Amino acid sequence: MNRSLSREVNVAESKVKRISIRRTGYANAFFFILLIAVFLFSFTVGSYKLSFREVFEIFYCKITGTPDPYGADVDSVLFIVRMPRIFAAMIIGCALSAAGSAYQGLFRNPMVAPDILGASGGAGLGAAIGLFLSLNAVEVQLLSFLFGLGAVLAAIGISSFVNRSAGGSLLSLILTGMVVASLAQALISLIKFAGDPENKLPEITFWLMGGLSTITVSDVFFLFIPVMIGIIPLYLLKWKLNSLSFGDEEAAALGINTNRMKIIVIVCCTLITAASVSVAGIIGWIGLIIPHFARMIVGPNYKAALPASILIGSIYLLLVDDMARSLFTTEIPLGILTSLIGAPFFIYLLLKGRRGWA
Repeated sequence: MNRSLSREVNVAESKVKRISIRRTGYANAFFFILLIAVFLFSFTVGSYKLSFREVFEIFYCKITGTPDPYGADVDSVLFIVRMPRIFAAMIIGCALSAAGSAYQGLFRNPMVAPDILGASGGAGLGAAIGLFLSLNAVEVQLLSFLFGLGAVLAAIGISSFVNRSAGGSLLSLILTGMVVASLAQALISLIKFAGDPENKLPEITFWLMGGLSTITVSDVFFLFIPVMIGIIPLYLLKWKLNSLSFGDEEAAALGINTNRMKIIVIVCCTLITAASVSVAGIIGWIGLIIPHFARMIVGPNYKAALPASILIGSIYLLLVDDMARSLFTTEIPLGILTSLIGAPFFIYLLLKGRRGWA
């Protein structure tokens, strides 16, 4: 009797597991198709109106080498202005969402975002210094990226010193990250106060609001390399994030080197966040709300939740960028729109998930 009952339970569990895997697979396949659709739609959005038919014809002409009937001006709009920012929106959306999802698992805290260790604040400080010193765009990006990395290193160093250990506890790491981010914001305010109110102050303020209006092909390449270096290990190690989300003891019992895994996650997320902020400015809420939304749809298993976060993040930022350049004649900074959308949506998620964040 007991053996028969046990066999029936195992069969039932395997059926539930297969259904769950099938459901998450369908969900991620749907998001992938939706991403392609939004990607193509984004080429039609802007002050210069283009139809789907025109976009497809231009792409067809470029691929086949046939003469383009629309001329050089339309080609410039499509390939020089829109294509770089569309790819940048996809990369930044998936990057910040992946970083937020990984951090929420690592710190076992649903309120954690990619800027928790000060990467965004440090990158913003580097950009503010670069703009204050009238550096060129490449130098500003590089300084911003390096300051983002430096801010996280400072947080880790302070946490290690406080705990008198190699890595320190996760709680102290979060607290020192908040301190570093607060210090960076204070220094940014000081630079804005000291800057020329006619030129430097508006330039720094506008950059910090976040946006993709000045993105070029070189910016996309600058962004792509560190993001891929960061996101590929996270994707390959997503099964280990499941173990880390249950605690160090459970992960260690499964043979996972928790300290090494923490270092890998922090390094990857820091590269991702610093690169994204150095190119597009500070774009908030993506890394906080998108992982929640992904878990609501595919569940807490990182084998499905991380890919879902990556796809949904790309879709979300593409749509927000489309809104930014089409709602009004003057383009709205992305940071404003993501905050206006993200804050109410996060309240909705909190109300919907009161029984538990996972």
